[in-house]
Amino acid sequence: MKLPLISKLISFASLCLVAHGDLLAQQTPEVVGHWDLEVQLEDQWVPSWLEVKQSGTEALVGHYVSFAGSARPISEVHYRDSLVSFSIPPQWIGTHYMMFTGTVNGDAMEGTLLDHTGMPHAFRGVRAPKLLYPDPEKWSKPKALLKENSLEGWKAQGNGPNQWFVKDGVLSSPASGSNLMTEEKYMDFKLHIEFRYPEHSNSGVYLRGRYEVQVEDSYGKDPSSVYLGGVYGFLTPNENVAKKPGEWQSYDITLVGRRVTIEANGKTIIHRQIIPGITGGALDSREGEPGPIFLQGDHGPVEYRNITIATPVQ
Repeated sequence: MKLPLISKLISFASLCLVAHGDLLAQQTPEVVGHWDLEVQLEDQWVPSWLEVKQSGTEALVGHYVSFAGSARPISEVHYRDSLVSFSIPPQWIGTHYMMFTGTVNGDAMEGTLLDHTGMPHAFRGVRAPKLLYPDPEKWSKPKALLKENSLEGWKAQGNGPNQWFVKDGVLSSPASGSNLMTEEKYMDFKLHIEFRYPEHSNSGVYLRGRYEVQVEDSYGKDPSSVYLGGVYGFLTPNENVAKKPGEWQSYDITLVGRRVTIEANGKTIIHRQIIPGITGGALDSREGEPGPIFLQGDHGPVEYRNITIATPVQ
């Protein structure tokens, strides 16, 4: 084959790819994107989250986060004339496929879903904010969030009794019970926190009360988003640095907008990765707002200490 012909073929292929890309951009369905949702459960609205993205030229796929559990893959999202629908199998609760049906109107979505027990619930939501902006130029000095022998500045979350207590600077949850959160809320921050758990136990540190960094007995396992250091269901560490149960461990976490860096036990295991959306167990789905540091206490015994936070200096 002569070189001029090869050049013409390459040019033609390039033009086809450009035209194909332009066509896809023009035809992006309105439903594509990330959605911060709320689902009505009796007299309260609980958080959930939806991602819809294109797969090739025709198909739509995505992920869904309920008020509990991890991000669930959606094999096919149906969308036509502003109507969106999909179904996913059960994860932890119930035996029914969840059936999701809604209407998209610009940056808003509403509709009804049948949960995994077959019960109907209304939902509503808005397009999630992008939260992608530069890092702060300067940070404050770290501030201690934990008193020596007091829960001052913290409050329990949950219907049960508060099992948390502080003694000699160690915050303890000796058995499953309530979760615990700071009274103060934060947007961007650098968080240092140390933790210890017994064998087979499970907890988590929620950033802004929405994004869980997993705290779990994971010693010797392969890295996973649901093991120590992972952003639950979304981001997998580049290695598992979990120590044996009973040993003190540490996180140094920087969160700026959606970008998170996690250093665990002195090693950077997640570097400036984007958190797509809320994780199961989040306090709410209002991602554009500040939120508390939130510690999971309903999954097993755990201890925390040396909790400090630095915030941007204006």
